[in-house]
Amino acid sequence: MVKLTGKLFKGVLALELAGVVGAYLLYFRMDSSQDFRHTMNRRLPSILEVYYKSNEWAGVHGIRERDAQAWEARKN
Repeated sequence: MVKLTGKLFKGVLALELAGVVGAYLLYFRMDSSQDFRHTMNRRLPSILEVYYKSNEWAGVHGIRERDAQAWEARKN
């Protein structure tokens, strides 16, 4: 029973680590590419909203507005 618990704990820990790494990579990709943010806006706007909010909470403002202007200019 102890071995099973240890394996289960290691598995849960590995999944959590994979989730944190995946979230960081997604954030880094959105932070470095306006085109990727546009893709996220079309496919998963709720995740993009989390990106914008987290930056605003951290004191980084204006990303949402710059993106909206660039996408509107691209549309015209």
